[in-house]
Amino acid sequence: MTELIAYLRDFNMASVLLRLILASFFGGLVGLERGKRRKAAGFRTYMLVCIGATLTMILGQYPYNSYVINSAMVNIGVKPDITRLSAQVINGIGFLGAGSIIVTSHQAVKGLTTASALWASACMGLVIGAGYYECVLLGFLLIIFCIMLLNPIESYLIGQSRNMNLYIELKSLDDVRTAASYLRSKDIHIYDIDIEKGKSEEYRYPSAVFSLRLEKRQSHTEVITAMFEQQYIKYIEEI
Repeated sequence: MTELIAYLRDFNMASVLLRLILASFFGGLVGLERGKRRKAAGFRTYMLVCIGATLTMILGQYPYNSYVINSAMVNIGVKPDITRLSAQVINGIGFLGAGSIIVTSHQAVKGLTTASALWASACMGLVIGAGYYECVLLGFLLIIFCIMLLNPIESYLIGQSRNMNLYIELKSLDDVRTAASYLRSKDIHIYDIDIEKGKSEEYRYPSAVFSLRLEKRQSHTEVITAMFEQQYIKYIEEI
């Protein structure tokens, strides 16, 4: 078994094939979870990122393992550096990550998890390309654990937090003051209000983002439900 792993860790056609298959498999599995949630980057995107990172690492190893190229470099005093191309992958993956991050009309930032998972998938591809198979499995399990199993835990902790941000659409700008007074009457501290006047056709009603701190033991759902019952509120959402 040890001899087989050592053989697959060497630079040969069997190890190259195995690395590309692993990159397709693990990268695709990570993307499958994102695709089920209708995220911008899904199954094919993650698979391509992981395969591309693996190919880059393999290409970086090729001059070092090629006797002809390596000998020519040694003769002219140049030492092959297998980390140069892989370093550019880590930097270059940022354009995909930035493209998946958006700011919604409700002034909420979306896509951070997708962007970070893309970056982690690229790093996983580099590890696969380097032939560090033991680390690949551990890294894959940790990535899946973060984006799947930690999601309900994160939602629960956010729901228990005393801090919350509310996006509220109101009938008029005067209702912003009314809403603020109502929140204060419920022992809720307001430490910031960002107002959008709603002059454009897209935003017919004025809106505001309230940054709140709950002083008492109140659930976020209770606060939203109580606010939505007010006549002057057209729409409300936690962001």
